[in-house]
Amino acid sequence: MPRKRVRTEVIIQKLRETEVLISQGQDVAKACRQIGGTYNTYHRCRKEYGGIRADQAKHLKELVAEAELDKAILREAASGNF
Repeated sequence: MPRKRVRTEVIIQKLRETEVLISQGQDVAKACRQIGGTYNTYHRCRKEYGGIRADQAKHLKELVAEAELDKAILREAASGNF
């Protein structure tokens, strides 16, 4: 069964919701269950997207896409198939 892909903006929103619940005194595992995730997923996403805002994530995604395009262009030019 293929994994479900979740958009970066949604992940950041869920992390913020979890942080609010934790600051209100809930246990981390209970807060994760309340937003529909697991404890391990929360920590994995927090490590990857912890201090980033949604607009920063969108900008990062654009930069990565541009870099991949540049790599593809350079790879094609280096192969000599003109």
